[in-house]
Amino acid sequence: MTQPFILSPRYRLDDRSPWLEAIDPSRNYWIAVNGDRDLQVAIPGLTVSSLSEWKQTIRQFRSLQPAKKMQIERIATKMIIHCISSNCYAIEAEVATAKVWHLFDRETLESLLMTAHPDWQPSPKDLDFGREMLADSFAQPAFA
Repeated sequence: MTQPFILSPRYRLDDRSPWLEAIDPSRNYWIAVNGDRDLQVAIPGLTVSSLSEWKQTIRQFRSLQPAKKMQIERIATKMIIHCISSNCYAIEAEVATAKVWHLFDRETLESLLMTAHPDWQPSPKDLDFGREMLADSFAQPAFA
């Protein structure tokens, strides 16, 4: 069997193709790969415990230089941001068993990171999405 070959476009806030499905209350970024709603992935987003931690992380992102990377740790996952150039960043992910890099411009990725601000509130659509994901997880067997 051949490995799937998945191209990940450079996501921008002004894209005509809808790629951001939701940002759930736990700050996972749900992305439709190549705008395909049947092929969604969750990228673990930034979560912080304080405003000072949020500011520090945003400053670290803004100072990221080409060929450098930063790692954002979560309890069970991590997100690695690679700086490709001054306006191109990649986040590693796995889609259908293939490793891919989702590409973002600076404004888009910074906007996603801003959702970790303690005052950020998910939209009603994002809350509904989170509820659906939680309900789906309860429908799965507890063991495999």
